[in-house]
Amino acid sequence: MTRVESPFDIERLEDEWLEADGFGGFASGTVGMLRTRRYHALLLTATRAPAGRIVLVNGIEAWVETNGARYPMSMQRYAPDIVYPDIAASLIGFDTAPWPTWRFRLDARMCVIAETFVAKATRETVLRWRVAFDGDASGDDAITLHVRPLLSGRDYHALHHENGAFDFSASVDGERVTWQPYHDLPAIRVVTNGAYEHAPDWYRNFCYVRERERGLDFTEDLATPGVFTFDLRSNAAVMILSADVSNQSTPVVQATATELANTLAATETNRRAAFASRLHRSADAYVVARSAGHTIVAGFPWFTDWGRDTFIAMRGLLIATGRLAEAGSILLAWAGTISQGMCPNRFPDYGDEPEYNSVDASLWFAIAVHDYLATGHASEATRERLHEAVDTILTGYTQGTRYGIQPDNDGLLRAGVPGVQLTWMDAKVGDWVVTPRIGKPVEVQALWFNALRIAAQWNARWSDAAGRVAASFAQRFVDPQAGALFDNVDVDHVPGTVDRSIRPNQIFAAGGLPFALVEGETARAVVAQVEAHLLTARGLRTLSPEDPAYRGRYAGAPLERDGAYHQGTVWPWLLGPFVEAWLRAQRPDDAARSAARARFLAPLDAHLDRAGLDHISEVADGDAPHAPGGTPFQAWSLGERLRMGVLLGDPSLTRP
Repeated sequence: MTRVESPFDIERLEDEWLEADGFGGFASGTVGMLRTRRYHALLLTATRAPAGRIVLVNGIEAWVETNGARYPMSMQRYAPDIVYPDIAASLIGFDTAPWPTWRFRLDARMCVIAETFVAKATRETVLRWRVAFDGDASGDDAITLHVRPLLSGRDYHALHHENGAFDFSASVDGERVTWQPYHDLPAIRVVTNGAYEHAPDWYRNFCYVRERERGLDFTEDLATPGVFTFDLRSNAAVMILSADVSNQSTPVVQATATELANTLAATETNRRAAFASRLHRSADAYVVARSAGHTIVAGFPWFTDWGRDTFIAMRGLLIATGRLAEAGSILLAWAGTISQGMCPNRFPDYGDEPEYNSVDASLWFAIAVHDYLATGHASEATRERLHEAVDTILTGYTQGTRYGIQPDNDGLLRAGVPGVQLTWMDAKVGDWVVTPRIGKPVEVQALWFNALRIAAQWNARWSDAAGRVAASFAQRFVDPQAGALFDNVDVDHVPGTVDRSIRPNQIFAAGGLPFALVEGETARAVVAQVEAHLLTARGLRTLSPEDPAYRGRYAGAPLERDGAYHQGTVWPWLLGPFVEAWLRAQRPDDAARSAARARFLAPLDAHLDRAGLDHISEVADGDAPHAPGGTPFQAWSLGERLRMGVLLGDPSLTRP
């Protein structure tokens, strides 16, 4: 959990919280209640889990009136940069446990506590407010809460603007209020113990500063159909938000809004208390529904499920944490998507055709299969199906598949054609592939070798190929000048050429995978070079600062950001393979594990209380102080932290 007390500085007010609904939808916002992204919303729903995401309820305007004074319970930013009202003076505390909770000071004896949580059993967002007294609670002065919902009805990547098509009509049935702003989008339902007054209006020119920083459009108009009023002296205020979508299972119950909110809160409290640690609770956000099974969302707020990310993240999120039924379900589902030996790299937000444009996603699938089968959890039928899937991948690669992916005469895996990004360093702007890495990238060889070694455990056909890769790798990848490894050989398919760029990809030959491709002095040289040039408290840089192409900040418009994405930007997930390689290079005993926890985990864990609270960001600046960037909630960042914790015997992963 993250707890913040006043006084708040600006940076803490813009830290972000996440409540995921298990279907790809979520609620998210900031400590200071300012919406700084187009993705911040109270009701953001996936209509085709986990994709088809739409924003229905963006936020609220809320205030309390008592003793003739008005106290804001929300804060907005309007263009060009006007914050009104300002709650900084009255906001005295924020906590993420058991869910986002704010404390506002009204006067010397009275506070208002506001809560927001998503009930995963029903995919409803619950908003609650109550008064807390310090000492004497007597008096007959009214304490009235007013709440204006701010609505849109748009794709979550888009923005909304005032228009004549928006339907403000409200249907009121006792404690239930329904709006349907656009006929082709789901209706919005509110169950509440407040009194509703229909008062349509537009709130214009909201300003989203994170979007402005990213060089994107950043202003939005939102509609408000009316105002809810609550008597806080008599009872806690409740609003339960839901969307009328076909895959949402909101039960029909004969209960008051207060009773329903209390039931949902009790269910969520018990569910969250069952997790073994803070990291386990956070990991649950990324495991979501797809069709009749599960998948892993790569990151919030803008990613869905990607092949490479899924297989890397699940090693820590699911397998290392014992969520084996879900791991098996996901692997079996992806096994059915293999085409010409390739797993899809991603499924689009719209449309059903997956994208096959990754050389390594299929090989990461084999790694995840190895980890899963090693637990002994799989049935014989599942084991055989996963063996078959890995064999299919290796056969497809051996015969040759898309984008020139095929073993060369030396047994190493060659890949790449101009204009296509195939490795995990996959930034592309228009026709510009920032890091094309055509040829024989080092981590692809490590993954290829591992996939062959894994499959050789049940199919002797792959043993000779694995041995040949190991021999060729030793001859071709060790840099005689540095003792570490080249990042790429036969660059652009030109025999004998090498890329000496100091990048983190070489670490996978020494750690992070089941079978090391280099050991001894070479492995120690790899670890030493990566530590000297790339290691930071947030993860590994993607390029040495000494390289002329190094970019130290991940910021600006898409061209600038994508140009820096793998040219120096830090990636926290890479700390996992580095720590494993570092441990292998030491004497892997309790003393080394303890030293690794102090040196590598503790600095990373400090980030859990910043940016995406209780989570780990996608990236950070290569230059100090390594400001976080990208998605604030990233699956493989958290997954590798969990996997490292298990590897190092981290006591924080178990209950005290």
